[in-house]
Amino acid sequence: MPHTDPSLSEFQSVIDATFGEKDRRRGVAGTFMWFTEEVGELARALKRGDHDRENLVTEFGDVLAWLNTLASMSGVDMREAAARYTAGCPRCHRIPCACEERTRFVQQS
Repeated sequence: MPHTDPSLSEFQSVIDATFGEKDRRRGVAGTFMWFTEEVGELARALKRGDHDRENLVTEFGDVLAWLNTLASMSGVDMREAAARYTAGCPRCHRIPCACEERTRFVQQS
């Protein structure tokens, strides 16, 4: 039975031990392409309003795994990356964020 509540460090270590050798052979560029494919699969599930929780868990997990792979390949500890957000918004330093809303994407219905 897998550990169901790993720390970021544990998760990153398991992903690196499981896939690191293959990923390093593929290189950052090739691995990034796989990551974007997984993000695309998650985007499609969210866009269609996927109510299949198991599928959403799978897609979020895949994105998280590939993101951790890229972090390991780039020498980034995900704890350090996450720490940027542990005190709230990195810009306004508040919880919840009090920054003015910036629109990057238009949501289509």
